[in-house]
Amino acid sequence: MFDEIYSDAKGRMAKAIDALKTDFNSVRAGRANPALLDRLTVEYYGTVTPVKQMANISAPDPRTLVIQPWDKTAIPEIEKAVLKSGLGLTPNSDGTLIRLAIPQLTQERRVELVKLVRKKTEESKVAIRNIRRDANELIKSLQKDGEISEDDERRHQDEIQKLTDQYTKLADEQLSFKEAEIMDV
Repeated sequence: MFDEIYSDAKGRMAKAIDALKTDFNSVRAGRANPALLDRLTVEYYGTVTPVKQMANISAPDPRTLVIQPWDKTAIPEIEKAVLKSGLGLTPNSDGTLIRLAIPQLTQERRVELVKLVRKKTEESKVAIRNIRRDANELIKSLQKDGEISEDDERRHQDEIQKLTDQYTKLADEQLSFKEAEIMDV
C-alpha cells in the first residue's frame, strides 16, 4: 500500500518539476529560444492552434527567431498572436516567414524576470508540499485504520519527507540555472 502512495507522490512531484521547466521556457532570457513560443496559440480555421503545430520555428542566430508557417495565409494571424502575447517582440514579415528580433534585456527587466521565476519556483514548491501533505494524510489514515503501526507511519512519513526534499532541491536547481541564464549579459 505504501509503495502506491510513494510512487503516486513521486510521479506528481515529477510533474510539478516538469511544469516548472515548461514555465521557465516561456520566460525570455535574452537569447533566442524556439521554446519561447511554445505557449503561443493562433485562431486557425476556427480552432485555437499552437503555432508550433502550424509552423517551423527556428533560431538562426542568438538574437533572432524565425517562424515559417506551412500555410502562408496564417502569417497575419501569427503576427497578431505575437503582438498580443506580452513577450515584447515585434514581428517582421516578408510574406513567407516572420522574423522576431530578440532585443537586449535591460538590467531592470532582468530583475523583474528573476522575480517572476522565483515566484514560479515558489508555486512549484507549494505544489510539492501539498503533494507531501496528501501522502501523509493517506499514511495517517492507514495508521488510524490499524493497517500499519505508529512506527511504520513515522518511517513512511520520513520517506515522503526525503522525497519532498529531493524535489524541492530540484526546483531550486532549476531556479539557479534560469537565474544565471537571465542575468547573463
